[in-house]
Amino acid sequence: MAHQLASMAFVGATPWHGLGNQLTTHQPLSVWAKQAGMDWDIRETPVRYVTESAGSLGAIMSFDDSKVLFRSDTHAPLSVVSARYKVVQPREILEFYRDLTEVSGFELETAGVLKGGRKFWALAHTGQSGTLKGRDVSRGYVLLATGCDGTLATTAQFTNIRVVCNNTLAIALGNGHGAVKVPHSTTFDPKAVKQQLGISVSVWDDFMTRMKALSERKMKHSEVQRYFLNVFTEFSPKGPGVTSDRAMAKALSLFEGAGRGAELPSAKGTAYGMLNAVSEFVDHERRARSTDHRLDSAWFGQGATIKQKALEQALALV
Repeated sequence: MAHQLASMAFVGATPWHGLGNQLTTHQPLSVWAKQAGMDWDIRETPVRYVTESAGSLGAIMSFDDSKVLFRSDTHAPLSVVSARYKVVQPREILEFYRDLTEVSGFELETAGVLKGGRKFWALAHTGQSGTLKGRDVSRGYVLLATGCDGTLATTAQFTNIRVVCNNTLAIALGNGHGAVKVPHSTTFDPKAVKQQLGISVSVWDDFMTRMKALSERKMKHSEVQRYFLNVFTEFSPKGPGVTSDRAMAKALSLFEGAGRGAELPSAKGTAYGMLNAVSEFVDHERRARSTDHRLDSAWFGQGATIKQKALEQALALV
């Protein structure tokens, strides 16, 4: 297929990645499942192989230590995993939000499938928002995602989206809050994940307090150069680090005025502006084979790693 994204659904404005089927608000989870391409199950079967001998196909044998995961609707293979692997179904990702949307005021905004079903997620607005100088609004979300190809544990993550530019940023506060990861060697317990994640206003308030501090931290030219150099240099214990000059130059130009929202008082010449320049670069400008590859990287891959590094470097300044 041309895109990794098998299907996706959203409400409201078109998401930053520009993909998906638009829904009206407050749709039941059954509609979300169908429109987001998540109305199927992951099935499993033992790994089997055929022994060959001269003149015949041989016998069909079973390898009990592993199993094949495949889609119930198309029978397309998804991955080969250990026999101990615990599957999380697409419907479980949506069901995680049932009480949050029906009781706690959350609202699903996007859900979808990547890599033909190897990864899937849902994102819900928590109802929380914050405003920095110049009416610079951010909104709080909870992202729940998982994979069945060995690349992604089931992850519940607080996420921030800056409205003016649709930049996304995982909220990691360095105190154990912000994300919960459940490896596929254990059973996914949604109630336990919610308790561990601590879905509360305190995490969001703490995050916005730190973003406010970044927005008030004015940067010197030498500090700006050092920040982007640190973010876009891959340091190696065996030798000098490798710097992506193109990425650094592009992010710097976004910070210096080319970025969306770069001229707002909260961002212009501040540590917050630098952080958002990196986020915008990863979400919107970084080279990618397709828009859905970009989404996969920005949320789950190297792009997410770059943004986390940028956040840590920025918070170190305040």
